[in-house]
Amino acid sequence: MTERPDGKGAAPARAGEHGETPPEEVQATEVTSKEAHHKDKHAHGAHRATHSRNADEKYNASPDPFKDTDGKLDEEALIAEFEAEKPARHLTGTPALIIKVIGVALSAFGLYWVFNPMATQFYLPAFLMIGLSMTFLVYRGWGRSDKDKEKGKADNPHILDWALAVVAAVPFLYIIMDWDGFFRRAIVPTYLDLIMGTIAILVVLEAARRTVGILVPLVVIGFFAYAYFGPYIPAPFGTSSFGWIRLVGHNVMGTQGIFGVPTDVAATYIILFTIYGAVLTASGATKFFIDLSFSAFGQSKSGPGRTVTLAGFLLGTVSGSGVATTVTLGGISWPLLKKAGYPKENGGGVLAAAGIGAIMSPPTLGAAAFIIAALLNVSYLQVLIWATIPTLLYYLGIILAIEMDARRFKTKPVEMQTQHAGKLLLRFGYHFSSLIAIVLFMATGMTPFRAVVFSTILAFLLSFLDKQSWMTPKKIWDALATGATGALSVIPVMAAAGIIVGVMTLTGLGLKLANIIVDFAGGSLFLTALYSAISVILLGLAVPVTASFIISWVIIGPALQDVGVPGYAAAMFIFYYSVLSEVSPPTALSPFAASAITGGKPIPTMWLTWRYTLSAFLVPFIFVLSGPGVGLLMQGGVGTVLLALVISAITVASLAVAFGGWIAGPANWLERTLIGLGSLPLLVMEPMYMMIGGSMVALGLALHFIRRKRHSSKDDSLPPAADRDTPETVTAGSEAPAAGTQKAESPTTATSVRSETSARKDTGSEHS
Repeated sequence: MTERPDGKGAAPARAGEHGETPPEEVQATEVTSKEAHHKDKHAHGAHRATHSRNADEKYNASPDPFKDTDGKLDEEALIAEFEAEKPARHLTGTPALIIKVIGVALSAFGLYWVFNPMATQFYLPAFLMIGLSMTFLVYRGWGRSDKDKEKGKADNPHILDWALAVVAAVPFLYIIMDWDGFFRRAIVPTYLDLIMGTIAILVVLEAARRTVGILVPLVVIGFFAYAYFGPYIPAPFGTSSFGWIRLVGHNVMGTQGIFGVPTDVAATYIILFTIYGAVLTASGATKFFIDLSFSAFGQSKSGPGRTVTLAGFLLGTVSGSGVATTVTLGGISWPLLKKAGYPKENGGGVLAAAGIGAIMSPPTLGAAAFIIAALLNVSYLQVLIWATIPTLLYYLGIILAIEMDARRFKTKPVEMQTQHAGKLLLRFGYHFSSLIAIVLFMATGMTPFRAVVFSTILAFLLSFLDKQSWMTPKKIWDALATGATGALSVIPVMAAAGIIVGVMTLTGLGLKLANIIVDFAGGSLFLTALYSAISVILLGLAVPVTASFIISWVIIGPALQDVGVPGYAAAMFIFYYSVLSEVSPPTALSPFAASAITGGKPIPTMWLTWRYTLSAFLVPFIFVLSGPGVGLLMQGGVGTVLLALVISAITVASLAVAFGGWIAGPANWLERTLIGLGSLPLLVMEPMYMMIGGSMVALGLALHFIRRKRHSSKDDSLPPAADRDTPETVTAGSEAPAAGTQKAESPTTATSVRSETSARKDTGSEHS
């Protein structure tokens, strides 16, 4: 996925509408209100599978896989390609209609469950029956040939896919018909139970292979092999032998395995929040968030980067998907970054870093956050509280990196003609209402499931405040279909991860590995945390965020708790390091999607994204290495929380300087080393360590300003004003209409940008 199928590197950025643009020229795309509305309608995941036939033909006829024949970026194709490790189909005609009908049925089933709860042993098999059958129709079992693409052949399911969709439904239908008796026979299953249980496992593994690749199924098979051949494995990993009857009984006929916590989270939290995100997007919220971001900042040289960061945060509150946020944001914001002077790889890094924050931005967060609530048996509101300060610190790190890049690359101001932020808030600020309502509903004691459903209803009602965003019956239908298809890339992974957890609990492997980590660290809290972080990062190289968290929690959660880390702190520690799988090879989906937009090289874009995010990801050490550090999760008194916040902010700023190499001007190696090393003791919030770390940071800053003063005659930051390019104009909004009238233009529009032929200094050597 790091290269285009034609072997020419990453897909280039969006082209203009008036012919080919020479490579040396910089041109931004016009974004009309119609296109902006199209972006709102398609902001999430695998629902790109429901393209119209005309759109599919244009997609297939284009030489660039991420552009249509008009040269415009095909966001639907881009998100479908990078939303999961395997791309979704571009369904057309009758198959697309069938998927929509089944998707609406799955969403309706999930909504019905909220107000009419039913036994888990009935609901989960029924949910998987529908979800897995859809997966075989939406995701390909093998790659699409170039010949089919050239001919413009419809990307619809083959006869084998239809057959597998039917087969996938059979075992779960069998369970539903006698669910009480089926689960009671877990210890002594019948031959038919074993056959159906085996088929259920096989279809889960095949569905997971289609959505996230072969690695997750191979891991599951490896765990099965471990359980079966346990006696032949040397100590301390050896275990008793568990036959296939026991493995099927435990993983299919019980409340662990396939029907464990991960699948339960997919069938409750995830499906409901994807429906909510689809409705909120259809109501015009995505467009408003981008408009507000364009309007919020002035015309400074770092304004474009700040705009992208704020927009990423706001879009993330709805999406919960790093890829979807990156692509939706990049389609509009990359021309702005390009005009300001960002190199392609750095611009892609900014887009990906801002997009990845969606996984940790309240109130939606990512799937792993829902699992935390289920595993720890706490309110989802509590998880949101834990996530608040670390999320703010994450974006602080990005902002600081952007400020440094604005000076390093000598970016120029981009004049943005926008509506005033106050006017936008007065006219469209109601889009924040449903986001706030989720928190308020849960604060009153309402379950998160009912809270998100009532917030969805609120978003639906508020859509009628803007005529262009009215939730018509067609929009409601599409939103329900989108809610279901948007969850398809997660459902098989959750079921497969449940099997892994089931085998670990059956064999005791999780506790054995946890003890090994603690023993290897010699009981040291710091070493245990360090080894745990490394382990989660390495696991994230192979599997996506959700699977990485689930597996890590079973192994590393007990290890951290054994050395005195509270359970909630251990869970959040693992959660944030699991998110690193979004920027780690080979599953660096968001950076690769960003590089397809900017035309940059995927691997350098990935490493630059890592650099933008790394300082914030070291912060989790604060809330596991010392007692006061839990203030970062808003635990403890007000004094503890404030102290943790201040120390964490200083740590993030220091690490940003160490990685970014800029303070008041370029920082030399000695200054960066002192400040970077000084930030590490700050991670341990004990007086002695804070004194040592603070002194080193202060010394590094003092040396920098002394050196700057000695060389004050040399300007290290910006070229003379006369040498700078004249700011060019990007129109990011038009006057909002009065309430009750139809808007003539979308607030987010960008004028075609004049070609820039003036030479720019080479900044490639400064990618430190």
